[in-house]
Amino acid sequence: QVQLVESGGGLVQAGGSLTLSCAATGRLFSINLMVWYRQAPGKQRELVASLTKGGSTNYADSVKGRFTISRDNAKNMVYLQMNTLKPEDTAVYYCNALISSSVGGPQYQYWGQGTQVTVSS
Repeated sequence: QVQLVESGGGLVQAGGSLTLSCAATGRLFSINLMVWYRQAPGKQRELVASLTKGGSTNYADSVKGRFTISRDNAKNMVYLQMNTLKPEDTAVYYCNALISSSVGGPQYQYWGQGTQVTVSS
């Protein structure tokens, strides 16, 4: 069984930094896509950053230049380095991944439980 577990959230002042981590465990033949989403109170969940197996990245306009997504393939980890944080970055951040558990097998989408990031003004 595949699980994603986030860590690193917390309370930070505006202008500060946080690094979120997401660990993938279980049957992990291939992690094809890793994505960070966030959901603020009363708002829809939105894509923050994505990273393909090949290394291509994509960022929401609101975080470009401030956030960086990266991965450690050996450890099956993905990170989100968040700099120059703003109060509007306050949200629950979720790790999401498309993972194949066997050779030639289908890929499935998995979600972590979320980690709260609160940015005070």
